[in-house]
Amino acid sequence: MRIFTVFGILFYAGVTILIGIVLIVFSLNLLQPQDIADMMMFARDSINSRIIVGLSGLLLILISFSFAQLILGRFQREKTIAFNTSSGEVTVALSAVEDLIKRLSGIIPEIRELRPDVIATKKGIIVDLRVVLKSEANIPDLTSRLQEITRAKIQDMLGIEEQIIIRIHVVKIIAQEDKERRKKDTDKEESAIPFGGYGRV
Repeated sequence: MRIFTVFGILFYAGVTILIGIVLIVFSLNLLQPQDIADMMMFARDSINSRIIVGLSGLLLILISFSFAQLILGRFQREKTIAFNTSSGEVTVALSAVEDLIKRLSGIIPEIRELRPDVIATKKGIIVDLRVVLKSEANIPDLTSRLQEITRAKIQDMLGIEEQIIIRIHVVKIIAQEDKERRKKDTDKEESAIPFGGYGRV
């Protein structure tokens, strides 16, 4: 499937570039209508060229249709998670799952900020977490604990046994001492009296 996708992208890009070049050449008046008529006559008169043109058109239609299905299917998968119960089908918005994960930043004190991105695919649910940590955090222990808690929360919420892949990207580590020092400096600046060093003459 991956090879077919790569081949389709290359073919589609090649055809689009070729059409663009033809339009540019035509707009610059470098291609005369007679030249186009000659090429059309050549393509019609030769059996091999007619076969090539016909197969290219068929392939272009098939690739365009496949891409449309792939893109629309991906957009649909990215919006909701669907599963069946005994009473019928249930869909859960991925934004609801992301809101649930955001609340974990209040449970784990070492996390300063948590930005989740949830995608539903055929392989399962993929969760990308962008995390801002405090300096006292032990990254291996914290990330392992965060993955376990996130996986358990999603399974409890959705009640499904699908594979949940959780990837964590530590974006920033905030030093608590620097934060406190900056706060003290700001407080000092605010409490300083303007022209306090000047006396009366």
